[in-house]
Amino acid sequence: MSENSFEQMLEESLKTIRNGEVVEGVVIGVKPDEIILNIGYKADGIITRSEYTNESNVDLTTLVKEGDTMEAKVLKVNDGEGQVVLTYKRLAAEKGNKRLEEAFENKEVLTAKVAQVLSGGLSVVVDEARVFIPASLVSDSFEKDLTKYEGQEISFVITEFNPKKRRIIGDRKQLLVAEKEEMQKELLSKIQVGDIMDGIVKNITDFGAFIDLGGADGLLHISEMSWGRVENPKKVFKVGETVRVFIKDIKETKIALSMKFPDQNPWRMAAETFAIGNVVTGTVARMTDFGAFVELAPGVDALLHVSQISKEHVEKPSDVLKVGQEIEAKIVDFNEDEKKISLSMKALLPEEDAAAEEAADAVEE
Repeated sequence: MSENSFEQMLEESLKTIRNGEVVEGVVIGVKPDEIILNIGYKADGIITRSEYTNESNVDLTTLVKEGDTMEAKVLKVNDGEGQVVLTYKRLAAEKGNKRLEEAFENKEVLTAKVAQVLSGGLSVVVDEARVFIPASLVSDSFEKDLTKYEGQEISFVITEFNPKKRRIIGDRKQLLVAEKEEMQKELLSKIQVGDIMDGIVKNITDFGAFIDLGGADGLLHISEMSWGRVENPKKVFKVGETVRVFIKDIKETKIALSMKFPDQNPWRMAAETFAIGNVVTGTVARMTDFGAFVELAPGVDALLHVSQISKEHVEKPSDVLKVGQEIEAKIVDFNEDEKKISLSMKALLPEEDAAAEEAADAVEE
């Protein structure tokens, strides 16, 4: 038999392949950036790193070993050097697309690692098939910086599947919303008005703070933060800190919270502490033309009428007093039911001063 006849018989004994065909082969060599397959053809098949995975710096020797059996798709029968160019990644992506299609139709929850953080959202890979999750569907609240998700495994559902237009859209937000609704339902079934709970400050506004109670958020209004006066909630609380609150009211899914615990009510002992005739020290909290309101204790304000500031005539409180100033005065009236207390600085002046003032007033008249 001639040499030419032997080569012809050998070639005919080997299978023929075409571009786009799926072939199976055995790994006969692995380099950090290349895999060599025996595919039963007259030439070996080559899978480069870029045709194996989307990860650019991976060492293929850590993923594949000699003797492994693999399927790949033919990209080019002859690369010009007598080798067959194969792709594992694109075949896997096709299989991945089939997997995603099934998940889309069945509304299945998928879990995958975030492969890339993009300006408009996240890219995740399922069996080498890419899914895009827009920023608006990543979370149930606005997140300006998505970099924290890089490399994380997240769960999502496929809400749009159109591989021809390269639109495979994932949604994580609806899962979070559904989960929170379930947690909220469970929490609301357990709590009742008056319950004392620990919560975490989630968000702070000018009118109050939203407290995470472990399943639902409650509103701690600025008026319920203290028995005293709170001017700015952001100066009192910090996001992430733990606070103790009690349930003041529940209306459907809205929870009103309070930190004005009844046992800390400053008016409980007010009748004794602020009895008529007692001399007290307080701080000027605010002023009007007719008088100044003096804080005697957190949540207890008293009125110092302009006529009770001095023996001398005072046109308006701001002429002689300042907000934040500490003063001493005498309790001249106490009404516990209406929570009203009246003060007098003038009543603490010596009697001779009072007599002299009355004489001076008579002269003026």
